[in-house]
Amino acid sequence: MKVILGKPSRSYLREVVYRRLGARRRDVVVGPRYGVDNAVIRIGNGRVMIATTDPLSYIPTLGAHYSAWLSVNLIASDLATSALAPQYGIFDFNLPPKMSDSTFSAYWISFHNECKRLGIAIVGGHTGRYQGCDYTMIGGGVMYAVGPDDGYLTPEMGEVGDDLILTKGAAIETTAVLASSFPNTVKKALGERLFERARSYLTQVSTVEDALTAASVGLHQNGVTAMHDATEGGVLAAVIELANASKAGATLDLDEISISQETEKICRLFKIDPLVSLSEGSLVIACRPSKSSKVVHMLKKANIYSNVVGHLTKSLQIRGVNAKGVSKISYPKFDPYWKAYWNATRKHLK
Repeated sequence: MKVILGKPSRSYLREVVYRRLGARRRDVVVGPRYGVDNAVIRIGNGRVMIATTDPLSYIPTLGAHYSAWLSVNLIASDLATSALAPQYGIFDFNLPPKMSDSTFSAYWISFHNECKRLGIAIVGGHTGRYQGCDYTMIGGGVMYAVGPDDGYLTPEMGEVGDDLILTKGAAIETTAVLASSFPNTVKKALGERLFERARSYLTQVSTVEDALTAASVGLHQNGVTAMHDATEGGVLAAVIELANASKAGATLDLDEISISQETEKICRLFKIDPLVSLSEGSLVIACRPSKSSKVVHMLKKANIYSNVVGHLTKSLQIRGVNAKGVSKISYPKFDPYWKAYWNATRKHLK
């Protein structure tokens, strides 16, 4: 049986997962849905709880510090797309038997420091070593926050006519991890200058600041209507998921999607399409056209590059426009990052 790495298909989720979601509770405002990363639960007195979950990872070639930093920020980035900053965390570590106490101690110190920096209180969890566990996935985490019931966003809240703003560009995490995991290979192909620029992307693999900065302009009719970070399937998958969740289509100017020189060269080296490859660090923001320039300006003040790359449309199709004309964009069948990473690992690339 052929196994496709990464997330299962939308049809599989619809047929197997979404039809079986345990007990029904009236206080669940938003539960598991395609393209929606955060749950919303009504807790009374005009307040809601926003919660999300994701894997925790340790990538040996990145080491304890950066692996922990990435794990915290990948979950926090999902939660921040709600326009609320993460407040609490619960984490489960299922560690490989070969991970030493000193390695996990280094990982945990970095994990704690990043949670503290982001204002996240660690309120529970589980830690143990178990046979059958291995790198890179070593557990899972939940983050949540509490806020007003009229002061949050979901990807379902985008509106026809909204501009689509993209922060940073395409394949941010792909660039960061491949450059850091296979430094000799990448440096030989890119040269010292581009290699160092690519490796510096590690500190960009977060959209917490992007999301909270954009939301500071205003929400709903006053500014930002929906946000979605670009994880598996890259920028194109993020746009499609946001548009589908909002029951809209989208037109994208493909030439406006920023692809840096170092990203383009790394993706060519590993035979990856940067538009559909892992891009945590990139945030897709839907906002009212009258507020787009202010959102871009606020992000620039925070030293985050962004630009308008398209808009939501009444037609449910996703279209790409560039110098070659107009094309239909479909959801990526798979993210090429996973195959590229594991092929390079099996070949013992350094």
